[in-house]
Amino acid sequence: MRSVDKKVTQELFRTVAGRFATGIAIVTTHGDGVDHAMTVNAFTSVSLDPLLVLICVEKVARFHSAVIAAGEWGVSVLGEDGEEASRAFATRGRILEGQLDRWAHRRGTLGLALFDSAIATLECRTTAVHDGGDHSIIIGEVVSAGLPREAEPLIYHKAHYRHLAPGAPPGTPPDPGP
Repeated sequence: MRSVDKKVTQELFRTVAGRFATGIAIVTTHGDGVDHAMTVNAFTSVSLDPLLVLICVEKVARFHSAVIAAGEWGVSVLGEDGEEASRAFATRGRILEGQLDRWAHRRGTLGLALFDSAIATLECRTTAVHDGGDHSIIIGEVVSAGLPREAEPLIYHKAHYRHLAPGAPPGTPPDPGP
């Protein structure tokens, strides 16, 4: 099916953007004695010199004000077994106090929570914040990085969690999921 010249609505844009498969991470920060965490798929590397990455955070999310105020944030890239954590930290309005208690984590160099089950971790200091419509584009300089364990990534594609086929050679299509 080929479609052209459609009016770009939010629904169409969401569908089109959903065709881009992404990894999933949980971003953490700390403020006022409380850990804050949020699931993101808008995370990417930006620069090797200096080492920069970015996240996009919706302006109305309570995580937004916390991460802007803190100026430091951690990234835990989820492995294929991370769907439950991803769903938990994507839930709006959850109780903040003790929200990390059921998830094994350690404190990184900056004292930020980093998930033990992550397949990659970073800690960053904010270097710039840019307007991105209803989101802020937050750029951070990487101050620590780690590879806690080896596992396949959790992937999000067409509004569903996906997993790479076990032992699949490069170029094999992802599991179609539900």
